[in-house]
Amino acid sequence: MTEEQFRETVDQYGDMIFRLAYSYLKNRADAEDVMQETLLKRYVEQKSFDSPEHEKNWLLRVAVNECRKLLRSPWRRRTEPLEDAEAPSFDSPAQSELFRQVMALPPKYRAAIYLYYYEDYPVRDIAAAMGANPSTVQTWLMRARGQLQVKLKEAESL
Repeated sequence: MTEEQFRETVDQYGDMIFRLAYSYLKNRADAEDVMQETLLKRYVEQKSFDSPEHEKNWLLRVAVNECRKLLRSPWRRRTEPLEDAEAPSFDSPAQSELFRQVMALPPKYRAAIYLYYYEDYPVRDIAAAMGANPSTVQTWLMRARGQLQVKLKEAESL
């Protein structure tokens, strides 16, 4: 892989990898570490891909594995409270509340929601990226939606 090809890969997939890692880890520094590790593995791995979609799936799978590895690590830094984290700004309080509630979901639910709704991945591709069965991913999405619905109704009533 040439430097130019690597730069194109970083430009094309860097933000997506960071957002996935951030949705999984809820920590900017850890998400940046995962993004760097994932891209470094791509640079070192002299693998040829059948298509850009194949490369994207490979990068997502590596990023998910790196997130899981970091979560299992005994040296993992504690996550910062969501209020102190650099959260994106939103146009309405409802969007902000939805983001806050999505970030409160367990990591596998957050990642599935992110890939499904923000990256427009089909369930079978999410399953491949996360190392799960498609039916498991559908269950995660269903449970995440249910939890979000309950939490958003509670927030509305306050």
